[in-house]
Amino acid sequence: MRSFEDLNVYQKARAFRIDVSNVVKGFSIDEKYRLTNQLLRSSRSVTAQIAEGHGRFHYQENIQFCRIARGSLDETHEHLNTTLDEGLIDKIIWDDLIEKKTAVIQLLNGYINYPRKSKHGETIHKSQVIE
Repeated sequence: MRSFEDLNVYQKARAFRIDVSNVVKGFSIDEKYRLTNQLLRSSRSVTAQIAEGHGRFHYQENIQFCRIARGSLDETHEHLNTTLDEGLIDKIIWDDLIEKKTAVIQLLNGYINYPRKSKHGETIHKSQVIE
């Protein structure tokens, strides 16, 4: 694997980020520096952390950046809850975004487990890596 862009987890996280960005474009100007900003920052952090972790040479560093990405996904989820609660998006859009967020979390957990198992010398079968 040559680049973080080759990682399935990165590709799915990027698609999620783009979806979030497209949703906030419809928010009112009043939300520009509040919820819009928070959603953009947290969703952008996910892909940035995956990319930065991929560039690290030590397993533990990569895992730490992936854990930060996982936290940013949950932060984005909470901001999406707020958008639903405040009537900025409807339940169908919220459901779609949360489903995509959950898929990214699952891929990220698989990606985190891969270097952890490699570090401990465990045998890893291709079916165990969710990429």
